[in-house]
Amino acid sequence: MSLALPRGVVLDLATLHPQDLDLSGLRKTLPLWDTYNHSSAAEAALRLQDATVAVTNKFVIDATLLARAPKLRLVCIAATGTNNIDLSAASERGVAVAHVTGYATHSVVEHVFALMLSLRRRLSEQQHGASSLWARQRNFCITDYPTQELHGTKLGIVGYGELGQAVASVGRAFGMQILIAQRPGGDDRSGRLPLEELLREADVVSLHCPLASNTQGLITARELALMKPTALLINTARGGLVDEHALMAALQNDRLGGAGIDVLREEPPRHGSPLLLARLPNLIVTPHVAWASCEARQRLVDELTANIEAFLAGEIRNRVC
Repeated sequence: MSLALPRGVVLDLATLHPQDLDLSGLRKTLPLWDTYNHSSAAEAALRLQDATVAVTNKFVIDATLLARAPKLRLVCIAATGTNNIDLSAASERGVAVAHVTGYATHSVVEHVFALMLSLRRRLSEQQHGASSLWARQRNFCITDYPTQELHGTKLGIVGYGELGQAVASVGRAFGMQILIAQRPGGDDRSGRLPLEELLREADVVSLHCPLASNTQGLITARELALMKPTALLINTARGGLVDEHALMAALQNDRLGGAGIDVLREEPPRHGSPLLLARLPNLIVTPHVAWASCEARQRLVDELTANIEAFLAGEIRNRVC
């Protein structure tokens, strides 16, 4: 494409934790780059005025900001989700929008099984036993905290896109039987189970569906009551899928075997979360880091680079509008 794109701006670089990343390829795509760790709406309005390419991870670019960015031609989202960009307004103004997919699959899948294995093998309790009880034992090992294998158990997957399929593949390698949930709102594909049936049968339930009107509050007290009292719930998708108060009540009342949670309804949880209040051995909460291995973040930067290079060459790559 003949159009020159002299200046790019990164509005929220700090969200990519760039300290261990190679950004040289991204910087070479354009003659000028301005990078900012964070941007307020007022700051973004000024920073976008002369930009022809904007990169954002979580920062919201709405219709008002687009109207104040007359030179903008491409918005690159450093994520898969597109809800932080007004796509209609971008399309009306002739601004292309591209996102990135598949960059964090390996990282997320490994995190899912790290949570699963930590809960099944009761690692936090085993560590406590090693440091405070082991030296006083007559036997060579401590069996106060019985563990369970994944092999032979049923793994229920809710959301069978790229991530769900990758989790299923690893689950099979562990010898798990895979159950796949029907999509909310109707799904008659062979081999898929209604969510209620899957919840009743599964020993581990792992969520991998997007947050939408038909998945908001997907797992409430009612759904948790259907699950086996020994079952695990793993959520590395979106916090809004799960009723946090109901989950905490189920764990505290021994109605659920355990939970591994990487996402909360509010992030950062400035107003708190019941899941952060109690120290339960069968609850692991991590701060939305399943996606964030160094390798995954580097793949993300490399994909952003490729999206910009494709746009400059007049090619359509990962475009959502």
